[in-house]
Amino acid sequence: MKGALRILFFAIFVRPLLIIILGLHVRHKSRLPQKGPAVIVANHNSHLDALALICLFPLRLLLSIKPVAAQDYFYRNPLLKWFALNIMGIIPLDRKMRSKKKNPLSDINESLSKNEIVILFPEGSRGSPECLGDFKAGIAHIAKQNPEVPVIPVFMHGLGKVLPKGEALLVPFFIDLFIGEPLFWSSDKISYMESLTSTMTSLAEEGSFPSWD
Repeated sequence: MKGALRILFFAIFVRPLLIIILGLHVRHKSRLPQKGPAVIVANHNSHLDALALICLFPLRLLLSIKPVAAQDYFYRNPLLKWFALNIMGIIPLDRKMRSKKKNPLSDINESLSKNEIVILFPEGSRGSPECLGDFKAGIAHIAKQNPEVPVIPVFMHGLGKVLPKGEALLVPFFIDLFIGEPLFWSSDKISYMESLTSTMTSLAEEGSFPSWD
């Protein structure tokens, strides 16, 4: 039942909104994984970011796509928690690490062991529209613990204007997504993070977009 509700929500509401009404322009779509396990990493500027990334995949894969989201934000009330878990299908991340005994990445690793596709925003929280922030090292730890799993970088442009941080109304704006080549764990955290940051910067520059006013 919950899986059916999730499929209906994306098929009837999310996909028409993002693909038909707003316009979702995807470059290098062939670089997306056809199945899990895989990790999608992207810049984070809007509440629509995870929805847009999920829409990159066919509906048959929908139930295997798991966006990582802040537990403290989505667990604020019972209704939002239910929506996050059952419709969005999130993996809740305890950013405050209140449990000292539990590995904060254990749920992500478990999802990958089930051949699911995990969506992660390494910046940690929403930033300024279309700007790349510093990536946290959590993605390097995930890659190290899952060296055979591809990490696919995605740069998104436009969503920060469609639904900026702190706003509730949608603004019509074209959305561009640039898919990078898959990355795998290298020998150390520093070189891995440098490679990821360099790839994301190159994807951001590929669009040659003018600066926001």
